[in-house]
Parts: sequence; structure tokens; C-alpha cells
Amino acid sequence: MLRWIRQQLGFDPPHQSDTRTVYVANRFPQHDHYIPQKFADNRIISSKYTVWNFIPKNLFEQFRRIANFYFLIIFLVQLMIDTPTSPVTSGLPLFFVITVTAIKQGFEDWLRHKADNEVNGAPVYVVRSGGLVQTRSKNIRVGDIVRVAKDETFPADLVLLSSDRREGTCHVTTASLDGETNLKTHSAVPETAISQSVSSLEAIVAVIECHQPEADLYRFVGRITVNHCEEEIVRPLGPENLLLRGARLKNTKEIFGVAVYTGMETKMALNYKSKSQKRSAVEKSMNTFLMIYLVILLFEAVLSTILKYAWQAEEKWDEPWYNQKTEQERNSSKILKFISDFLAFLVLYNFIIPISLYVTVEMQKFLGSFFIGWDLDLYHEESDQKAQVNTSDLNEELGQVEYVFTDKTGTLTENEMQFRECSINGVKYQEINGKLVPEGMAEDLPDAVDSNLSEEDILFLKAVSLCHTVQISYDQADGLGDRQANGILHQMEYYASSPDEKALVEATKRIGVTFNGNNGETMSITSFGKLEIYKLLHILEFDANRRRMSVILQTPSGEKMLFTKGAESSILPYTKTGEIDKTRMHVDELALKGLRTLVIACRHFTPEEYIEIDRRLHEARTALQQREERLADVFSYIEKDFELLGAVGVEDKLQEKVQETIEALRMAGIKVWVLTGDKHETAVSVSLSCGHFHRTMNILELVQQKSDSECAVQLRRLDKRIKEDHVIQHGLVVDGASLSLALRQHEKLFMDVCRNCSAVLCCRMAPLQKAKVVRLLKTSPEKPITLAIGDGANDVSMIQEAHVGIGIMGKEGRQAVRNSDYAIARFKFLSKLLLVHGHFYYIRIATLVQYFFYKNVCFITPQFLYQFFCLFSQQTLYDSVYLTLYNICFTSLPILVYSLFEQLVHPHVLQNKPALYRDISKNALLSCKPFLYWTLLGFCHAFVFFFGSYLLMGEDTSLMGNGQILKASRQLMFGNWTFGTLVFTIMVITVTLKLALETHFWTWMNHFVTWGSIAFYFIFSLFYGGIIWPFLHTQDMYFVFVQLLSSGSAWFAIILIVITCLFPDVIKSVFYRHLQPTNTQKTQLNRNGIGISCLDSMCCFSDGEKACAPVGRMLDRMIGRCSPTRVGRSWSTSDPYYSNDRSILTLSQVEATPC
Repeated sequence: MLRWIRQQLGFDPPHQSDTRTVYVANRFPQHDHYIPQKFADNRIISSKYTVWNFIPKNLFEQFRRIANFYFLIIFLVQLMIDTPTSPVTSGLPLFFVITVTAIKQGFEDWLRHKADNEVNGAPVYVVRSGGLVQTRSKNIRVGDIVRVAKDETFPADLVLLSSDRREGTCHVTTASLDGETNLKTHSAVPETAISQSVSSLEAIVAVIECHQPEADLYRFVGRITVNHCEEEIVRPLGPENLLLRGARLKNTKEIFGVAVYTGMETKMALNYKSKSQKRSAVEKSMNTFLMIYLVILLFEAVLSTILKYAWQAEEKWDEPWYNQKTEQERNSSKILKFISDFLAFLVLYNFIIPISLYVTVEMQKFLGSFFIGWDLDLYHEESDQKAQVNTSDLNEELGQVEYVFTDKTGTLTENEMQFRECSINGVKYQEINGKLVPEGMAEDLPDAVDSNLSEEDILFLKAVSLCHTVQISYDQADGLGDRQANGILHQMEYYASSPDEKALVEATKRIGVTFNGNNGETMSITSFGKLEIYKLLHILEFDANRRRMSVILQTPSGEKMLFTKGAESSILPYTKTGEIDKTRMHVDELALKGLRTLVIACRHFTPEEYIEIDRRLHEARTALQQREERLADVFSYIEKDFELLGAVGVEDKLQEKVQETIEALRMAGIKVWVLTGDKHETAVSVSLSCGHFHRTMNILELVQQKSDSECAVQLRRLDKRIKEDHVIQHGLVVDGASLSLALRQHEKLFMDVCRNCSAVLCCRMAPLQKAKVVRLLKTSPEKPITLAIGDGANDVSMIQEAHVGIGIMGKEGRQAVRNSDYAIARFKFLSKLLLVHGHFYYIRIATLVQYFFYKNVCFITPQFLYQFFCLFSQQTLYDSVYLTLYNICFTSLPILVYSLFEQLVHPHVLQNKPALYRDISKNALLSCKPFLYWTLLGFCHAFVFFFGSYLLMGEDTSLMGNGQILKASRQLMFGNWTFGTLVFTIMVITVTLKLALETHFWTWMNHFVTWGSIAFYFIFSLFYGGIIWPFLHTQDMYFVFVQLLSSGSAWFAIILIVITCLFPDVIKSVFYRHLQPTNTQKTQLNRNGIGISCLDSMCCFSDGEKACAPVGRMLDRMIGRCSPTRVGRSWSTSDPYYSNDRSILTLSQVEATPC
């Protein structure tokens, strides 16, 4: 316990060395001075809270929010000093917000606890006490030997000891970790692979030394020392020996492995990612508005305090006859009294800060995010995948995107590779009907063409079919030899980690060189009917720095040789023999056709060379320190002096509607940048074919720059050319090396060039370079909103860096999806996600924020004005119950429903007219002008509420039916609570009807909450004021509301003041729509759109209309409102956007109705 406390406080870190020592089967040394290391247990904890810390931890997190902390201070002030309002008025809304948020977070954490308990309680089998013992997953310890059966997931990170196969191999799939569905082969060291029984496994004496836990799924450095026949044998351990927790065993009956990392130290747990902490532009604007209103609040409180003391300077007002001071009050400190009065006014006006704004925004974002998943237009039937929302905090940011950064392979393209052409020994070939045909020859060739293949051609095909990591899956997990003997090789299926490897192996199979399998020690191929078995000596794995992979084999004749494949820039410079110039030219030609290119080469080793290579590889792979650096040095020593064999070109076809999507984004004012690791020529060709670059666009290049000075000169040249040819559009092509130089010392010049280009293509990009480009633009002076979209692990850094990250559910795993904010199945869905959903989310939440501040200004300003009529005595205008329920009940539901369903125009129109997206760009609806409009409107309406009621009802004595006030003066105003209730009633009706005027898309739910809120207020007030409540200290409101409604003059005042407030808004809307209409308003008024007929105006009328209908129709069109029940959505079947739309956002019935 003491050790755990020290670890939590940071005094005793659990891992004090860079390595850990694991004793297999927990056979610890028997000497006395051995101290076993402490390791984590195997429990997975994804929950945030426990029963004991939920309340304090949750409260701490909630009160870190400024608004919650502010209301807590106000509540404490009300408790400590004599304030005009009850502490309940602040405490109850605060309690409501805190409780709702706590329940939501507690429920989510309970679900996490439930999932954790299922995982931790799963049954597993462990080798203990000479047999297999069933236990729970959470009881596995480091060093335990665990048995895993076919199709089970690994309960911890295990080093493979043995499997049911003699060679000690097994197949696993890591789909739940990185989304890769291909089978990966893992192997055990030979000394433990022979131990396939429980008794022999428990007899193993072995020690594993490895690095401490790290998050990288593809990195594992260790070694195992096995006592075999009284001899210590040291073997290297790498990623191919480690079975990761969460991965699943496939095509293998059972395996045994020793646990090296458990619980929260497994790689899967270390890769747990918390929710995105990105903040939207709307949230930043909301915090700015909050600070402005806080300043207004402080100003009103200070002004009221000063005026109170100015007024009380006269003795008759300082101590009137009806309110004599006590001796203690006369002798109290004036400074303390001033502070006390200031705090009292602060409490009186505190409702100008809307506490319920945050909880309403959270509910709107949470509930609104379901629309994306429910939208059938974002559902991909072929893969049965719908859109995902990983974080709802950024919904409105989808409507503010200015730059889109996209990957190419798998994002713009299908990532389905097909072999097209190849170059062998300087001759170009095409595959026609399963035959290699030299370029230019006709298709109808004799079958004998294959027999003309030279030895160089066949060696090239063998290299392609042997240099890879492709695995073969069978229906039953039998050995390779059995399959061959049974003669049923046709049942095998190739699995590869990359689609191009699979395409190449399948192509060589069609041509005549078939890859039969890899059992870990040998690789078998059938070359034109002849079986050949190669001994697999070493695999030099692919990495992003080398950009190539190699295999070292022993041929059937006993010769040692290396086959390699990779990008032309990583192989051609190291080539000494072969048709280098012709192959380079062919590679460029293939790239211009948009094909992905790979260069194939080989190297022959003498026996002496191979012995030296084998020694160096063994030393590097058994090193515990700096293993990667040592391996890189050895790989560089091996991979040189190549003999060039040729090159291949595979096609990756474009996804559907990519060109239309990019064009729609461009029309919406969004610039698209393509960031890819592909070759320059390939990337340019694909950019032209997908519409990223136009044929008429002037393509500028910043490629193959060698020095800073050369790069600077080229950048200035490009900048000058852009300024001279400012009429035409420009596209920029940059490669990774030149980008590094440009970002080193010339960032500003580079960004100036990029911003003036319509489209930018960055090729040969490393993953971190992609993120750096996004960060560079994101932090530029304009601070544009960026979006990154990709499908692979190499896109994760870019996706995390951008304001909005979108993952494509492609064939390169699910890492991009797991780390994204949103996930879609195809690039074409991006159009609707931004132009429709983004547009709706933004206008909804922008109006929600502005409206909340508006209605609270309307609420508190009469309270401030009333102080001028009560000698700043801090008398409240409203009853405390009304103060409490105004934001919680009376005005909360209409704005919430509005923020979920509002549509300025129909989704089809938004998607068909992308330019409408420009109307809301750059946070247009939350800029200074709309903010001032809503704020001033709130103050104006508040003045009308107060002084309208005062002027109309100030001398009315008919209200007081009991005759208590025979002659009312302007100071008495026919009764304090009656006047306050009248103002409050007018205010509730006005702010609710103001929102109704702002509503363009009416559903039954809008009608229900709008008119229901007004009705609820009246019913509640009658009920509240019609009963004497025994638990209330005073009965100030008893019968007040009933008497108010019994007065005809009160009803006249309510109607007149509401109309006075709202009529100018209607006039303003009419004139603005005719004099300065936005593009959106023009679309609403346009009745002649192609295939849209009446929907652009959003109003349709039946044929039998009344005489006044034309006037009503004109007003409806001017204001831009409609009722869904009157909208006839008659779309032209020739319009591609409309005919296939299945959006759930259409809440009304879709039917064809003529206008």
C-alpha cells in the first residue's frame, strides 16, 4: 500500500530501468538476494471514476468551467450576506445543471465499468502446478504461461512459446487494434517451439529481457535466453514474436505464450486515446460573449451601488421613517457596507449570465450528432458502414471549414490495386488474358508467347512472387505440405498488409509463377508447372525511411541471393547493373498514366559475404539498446550494389464522385490540398483525373530543391509569376524534400505562394510532414479552420492536428477512424457532411447562443431599471420562483428544439448550390455585427417591456379589486408584484414569439414546445398564485396572476407591447430581404429553380386559395418561412442530387405537389 501511495505521488516510479526481466513460468532465481520486480496486474481500467471519488472528482471538473464557478460564488454570496433574492434562485439552476451533467457522465462511466468487468472477468487458461488452470483474465501475472485457442483474443501481450504446428508459427488478425484484416504470421524461437505439451512447457527454463512498455504497436525489442541441453542459447525477439492483447488467433488450433506486459501496460491499453480536446470557433465566441456580458454585469452592479449612495446622500432617503437603522448599522464600516451592497446588486443582476446555456449547448451537440449517423445518404451499402461521430463537440465546425487536406491512396482512390504494366530488362509489357505481351503487340497472339520469356523475365516474375509478406489462408489449418499433397491449392486465398502486394502476387499467379506459401523457414513457388522451394533466411522489413523491403533466400541450387522492391528513389541510386536509364524512363511513363510504381532488383552473395551479413544481422537483432539504429546500419550495408530487374505499375482507380465532390468544395470556397507519399508524376496524374488540378490551370512546381538558397530563389520566382498572372488559376506541386527546405527558413514566403494558389499538391510526404503542413496553415495569421481526411495510419498525425479530423473506413486499417472526430465510408460523403450538416449545425448553434444572451438581457434589464423607482433598495422585480424557472422551464425547450431541427433551406438546395456555404464562413453569424444586433435588441425590448407596462398601467386602479390602493401614483405603480408579473408575462410571450419569427422550418415539435411553453407559463402561474403554499415564508404572489388576467387593460397592454416589440423585427426582415438579401435569402425567394419549383421559396399553396392568400403568401416569402405540411417537395428526376436523396433530415412527408 505504501509503495502504491509513493508511486501515485511520483516518489517511487514503478519502472526504474529501461528493461524488464521476465522469468518464464515464474521460475525465479533461488538465491536470497534476488528481489522480484513489481508489475501491473492484468486489469483493464477504462473508467474515469470510482464509487469513492465520483462526487469530488466530478464536482472539481465541473467547477473548472467559468460559468459554473461564477454561479457557485453567487450562491455562496447569497448564503453569507443579506441579498434581495433567495439563494434558491441561483442554487436551484446550478444544482440542475450540475446534476444533469453528473448523471450523464456517471452513466457513461458506468457503461465503461460494465465493459471493463466483462473483459477482466473473462475465463482464461494458465499453466500452473503441472496442469491447465482456469482463472479470470484479471488474475494473469507477468511470467504466466497462457493458453489461447483458435478464434480467441489474447488476454495480455504474450511472447509466443509454441503452437500446434511443428515450426511454432501461428496466424493472427489485429483488426481490433489497427483495423488490418489481413493475417499476420508470428513465430516462436526454435528452442521453445518444440514444447507443445503442458508438462514440457512448465519444464522450460528461460528468461526474457525486453524494453519497458511503450505504445508503438509495431515495435518490440527483446531477447530470450533458453537453457537447452545445459547450454544457454540467446535468441532475438521482435514484433514477429509478440502477440498483442486484443488481437485474435486465426487458422491455428492453439498456442502457448508467456505474458510480458499485462493490464494497463499492454500496448492496446497504452494506445487508449481520450476524447479530442479540440475547441470549436463557436465555443471560443461563446466564451468571448460571456466575458462581455460579465463586464456589463459588473458595470450595472457598480453603477447601481454608486447611485444608491448618491441618492442616500439626502438624509430623508438615507433613513426614512419606515426603515430606521439599528445602532450596529450606523456604526458599521462604510467600505464593508459598500462591498456588501455591490455583492447584493451582483446577485440581483446575475441572471444576465445564462447558466443553462452550457447544458443546452451540450444537449444540442449530443442529440444533434445522431443526425449524421442516421443520414442514409452517408450510409455505404457495399461495406454496410454508416457515418460515425467520435466527438460531438465539433459539429458546428463542419460549417466553417476553409481548407481540406486529403490523402490520396484510399481516400480519393479505392485502394484496390490491379496490375497493369511492367518493365523487364528495359522492355515494357502489358498483361493481356493472363499473358505478358510486349507493348505494341496485338492481343490475338499465339499461346506460345509465354514460352518466349527469357531467363531475365522469369527471374523478375520470381522476384515479384517471393519478395513480399503475403500470407495464405485455407479453409482448414493444415500444414502446407498436406495441402500440396492433397492437390487442393485452388482453395487458398492471399492476404496481404498492403493491396499492391496482393495484386502483384495474384498477377504472377495468372502469368504462370504461383506463390504456394511460407511456413517460416521456406517459401514455395510453382514456376510454369515446376515446383521450387526456397529457404527463407532473412526478411528485411519495410520502413518509411528506407521505403523498400527485401528478402534473403537460398535458391534450390544453394545460391544465396537478395530480392528487393520499393520506390524508384530508394532503389535506382543503389543499382549498379541493368537497364537503368530505360527503366527510369518507363517508371516515369507509368507514373504519368496515374499508376503506382515499384522497382524490383536483386543481389547475389558469395558464401563469405553471406556469413558476414548473417553475423551482423544476428548482433543487431539481439541488441537491447539502439536496436533500430543498428539494424538500419546493417540494412544499408546489405541493400546496395543491386542488379536491376525491372519495374511494375499497378492501378488504383478513383472512388465514385470524387471529381464532383472536389468541385463542390471549391464552389463552396473551400481550398483542397492533396498530401500524399506517392511519386511526383503519379500524384499529378491523379490530381488531374480527379479534378483537383484543371487542364487549364497553370501548374507551378517546387520540386527537387537541393539547398536553402535554391529553394528561396524558386519561391520568389513562383511568387512573382503568380502576381504577374493573377487572372488565371494556379496549382502548386511540392515534394517532401523541397518542403523541408521551404519550411526551414522561408515559411512566410512559402505560405504566401500557397495561399495564392487554387490547389496545392504535396507529394513524397512523410506522416509528420503532413501534420507540419496542417499546423503551418492552421497557425497562420488568418487562422483558417482546417479539415484533414485520410484512411491510413500515416494520416493519423494530420487528422489529429487539424481542427476537424475525418477518417475514411478504408482498407488500410482503422487507426485513422479511431483517431478521428468523424468517420465516413467514402470521400464523396464529405460534400453532404460539410455543405448540409455543417451548414445546419452552425446556423442552429449560432442562433442558440445569440438567443440565449438576448433573452437574458430581456430578463435582467427591467430588474436594473426598476432600481431607479425603488431608491436602489435592491428590491427584486420578479418573484423568486419566476427567477428560478425562467431559464429552466419557461424558455428552454423552444430554443432546444429549434437548435435540433432548424433548416434555412432544404438539404437538397444546400447540396445543389455549394456557394451558399460561403454565407456562413468565417464565423459570420457570430461576428461583431450580429452580436451587437441581438444585444441591442434585448435592451430595446427590455425598455419596451418596462416602460410600456409603466406608462400603460401606472395609474390603473381597477386592478386592485380589494380597493387597497385608491389612488396609485407612478411610484407605487399599482402594486409591486402585479407590475413585475405583468412585465414577466410580456417578456415570456415576446421572447418565445421572437424565436418563432426566426424559425424557418416548422415541425409538429416546434409547434408543441412554442405554444406549449406559453400555455405552461399561464397554467403554472395560475396554479402557483391560486394556492397558499405552507412551506413558503411569504405569500406575495397569492391571487396576483388571477387579478392580472381579470383586467382588460392588462390584456390590452400585453398584446400592444408584444406587437410593438416584434413588428419592427418583421419590417426589418422584409426590407433587408429586398434591399440586401444574402445568397441564402435569394435561394429562399427563388421559385424558378431547375427541378425545384416551389421548394426554393419553401412555400407551396393549394389551388383553392382564399382572397387574402396572395398577401399572406407574399409576407411568408418575404420572411422566408414555411410550414412543412404545405411544402411540396417536387424534385426533377433528372437532377442527380435530388433523385437519390434519402436524408432523415426531411421531417415532413415527401410528396409531389404542384404550386
